[in-house]
Amino acid sequence: MLKALIFDFDGLILDTETPEVLVWQSIYKEHGFELPVHEWEKTIGGYGISNFNPAEYLSHLSSGQLDSVSLRTRYRQEVDEIIHASPILPGVVDMIEQAKESNLRIAIGSSSPHSWVDTHAKRLGIFHYFDNIICADDVASGRTKPNPDIYLKALEQLDVKNDEAVIFEDSINGVLAARRAGIFVVAVPNQLTAQMGVTGDITVSSLAELSFQALLSNDGRISHVYNA
Repeated sequence: MLKALIFDFDGLILDTETPEVLVWQSIYKEHGFELPVHEWEKTIGGYGISNFNPAEYLSHLSSGQLDSVSLRTRYRQEVDEIIHASPILPGVVDMIEQAKESNLRIAIGSSSPHSWVDTHAKRLGIFHYFDNIICADDVASGRTKPNPDIYLKALEQLDVKNDEAVIFEDSINGVLAARRAGIFVVAVPNQLTAQMGVTGDITVSSLAELSFQALLSNDGRISHVYNA
């Protein structure tokens, strides 16, 4: 029986990922270089696949003429302006509200720190919806996605079993983490991660395409997909 929904944050509730890559691409282009998007993609949703650092890499390409700290500061300012003007992605609030009406427990499981997730959730007016928020701060160093630790911690805090929850994810790292935790995962790739071929047990291009009732109709599949 479905008892809990767990949402990724970056790229799933708020599309922070597309602005991030677009800003870096613009900065690289300005200096005559091209962002290696395939390396950047590996860091989305976690850092288990790659430790690629775009500021340090651009500094290296410029033979040290560009300072990585200054590059990172400029990037942060530009991307934050875009993110602060961005709305919650379609279908997210409807899914949460319908789940709450059915007495399901709701959580966020994110590889970002609380300082990022909690601040944006409060700014967006959705912080109160979540029974638990589990972030990078809550697991051991180096154990964010694609490791399962964040989602296993979410199950523990929500007091549910892995076959009683559904995870919503947009990235390869996130889907891997969900599967390693043995939890049914709905993939909702955004503009950026859609290009990476992200798929889950169910895959939709927007949460607006998936009603809560349609999710409930998969209850039997959710309960048995990892226990068959």
